[in-house]
Order: sequence, then structure tokens, then C-alpha cells
Amino acid sequence: MGIFGFFSKDKKESLDQGLQKSSENIFTKLSKAVVGKSKVDDEVLDELEEILITSDVGVDTTIKVIRRIEERVARDKYVNAAELDMILKEEIENLLKENNSQNEGDFDLPEGKKPYVIMVVGVNGVGKTTTIGKLANLFKAAGKSVVLGAADTFRAAAVDQLILWGNRVGVPVISHGMNTDPASVAFDAVKQGVNTNADVVIIDTAGRLHTKVNLMNELGKIKRVMQKFIPDAPHEILLVLDGSTGQNAFIQAKEFTKVTEITSLAITKLDGTAKGGVVIGISDQFKIPVKYIGVGEKMTDLQIFNRKEFVDSLFTKKK
Repeated sequence: MGIFGFFSKDKKESLDQGLQKSSENIFTKLSKAVVGKSKVDDEVLDELEEILITSDVGVDTTIKVIRRIEERVARDKYVNAAELDMILKEEIENLLKENNSQNEGDFDLPEGKKPYVIMVVGVNGVGKTTTIGKLANLFKAAGKSVVLGAADTFRAAAVDQLILWGNRVGVPVISHGMNTDPASVAFDAVKQGVNTNADVVIIDTAGRLHTKVNLMNELGKIKRVMQKFIPDAPHEILLVLDGSTGQNAFIQAKEFTKVTEITSLAITKLDGTAKGGVVIGISDQFKIPVKYIGVGEKMTDLQIFNRKEFVDSLFTKKK
């Protein structure tokens, strides 16, 4: 069993509740598409294509899913409309599996990576700092020691907010205040992590996509100073996206992958949208694993992404 354990009943209930709007949106439309139909035909598939696109799965990923279902319908000769839910879930889960998105909360920190350094990126307003606070809480609850670095120094609110989260969770926050050198903050955070034998160091960074060159230079500098202490730092670059923004989240992912190498995704605010399909599309289009999803306001509502449970919550009709 890894540091986060199995997928509990409480987590599943939170996931069901967080994805309720998205699930209802899909099944209201899907029910209309199959009413009076005894089998899955071209008309049903056309309707399903529209449902997935309007749920922000994305055009390219939707076409891929529809093709897979068409192949199964052709192979099995006869697929009734009642089986469509099951086939849809199976094909989307397979797609997420191909993109290496997590299936279980069973992953230990890699051997020889101590402290494990996570650099977090994302534009302002996506819930980046809140995600870091909740992530620190998850690690601490698992018995890990955590150091936070407030390197988003261009917004006073970001620095203050991270300090508040540090106090709330009970982990140290390295901060030099606003308008200070972000790389210097990262350097001191990693230094403290090494000196105190911490398990994890999480670095918050500024998200100013409108100045891409500056952002690229800044992230490069942050990496270089951290590598003075840990040659292969950061071990993970986590991009935080706001799931409620739909297609705008795709654009942000595209822009950030241009300026730095993103290795994992956290998709937040899924409880406030009917477009939870964005998780599927982003994972598929960018081939970057979704590692965390945010399904509510509570501290525990940041969950490790479990593709099986996610697909079940999104594509299972609630009673």
C-alpha cells in the first residue's frame, strides 16, 4: 500500500458529488439520444459525439472515442443502446490508461529523491496556491515532512495565502515577501528541505503567460538554483488548470508546455462545472498524466486521480 492508501468510500462519495453537474449533463442528453432506440446506430453515435464535445472532451479526443465505439459496434454486429454506457466507460478508461493517468492512490515517493521537489505552475486564478496547500496537507497526513516555497513573489496575495496555508496545515513556508527574487526563495526552500531532511519541497511560482519569454527565463533560473543543491531538481513540474474554464484550460496547457516541461497535471474546480470531460481531453491531447483533481472546497477535496473511479462517477447514471 502506498502513502495515500486505497480509494475510500468517503472519497468516492465526494467524487460523485463533485462530478454531479457533469454527470447529469451527460446523461440528460444521452437518454434523449437513445430513447426509442434498440441498437447503437449512426444517429446515436452522432448524438454521442455532440454530447462529448459539449462536455469539453475536445474534438480530437471525441473523434478517437467515437471511432473506438464504431469498431466495437462493427465487430460485435449488434450492440443495444443499454450497453452504450458500459462501452463508453471502458473505452474512455482505456484512453486514460494509455496516457498514464493514475489509477490508484498507490505511489510512493521515488527512492533516492529526498527531498522530492515539486515545482508548481499555472496562471493566476486557477487555484494553484490552494492546491499546493491541500497537497501539503495530503503529504503531511501521510506522515511526510513538507517545506513550502512562496516563489510567486509578484502577487502579495499569493505569498500571504501560502503562508496562511502553511500555518493551517502546520508546515514551514520559506518566504522573502513580495517583489523579491523567486529563484532566491526556491534556493532557500530547497536548502531548508535538505538541511532538515524533509521528504517533500513544493515551490509555488508565478503564472504570467502574457510574458512568455520572461516566464521561461524565470522558471529556468529557478531550476538552475535548485540544482545547486539537488542536481536533478525539480523531480516533478505540476501544472494546475481550472476545469471550469473548459477549452481555456486546453489553451493554458498548450502555452505552458511551450515554456517548460510539464510532467503532471492537477485539474481543479470540477465541482463548479458541467464540463468534467475536460480531464479526458487534456490528458489525451497532451499525453501528460492527470495526478490530482479538485472536487470541492474542503481540505480533503483534492484527490489523487483514479481513472476507474473518475469514469465511473462521470458516466454512471445516479439514482
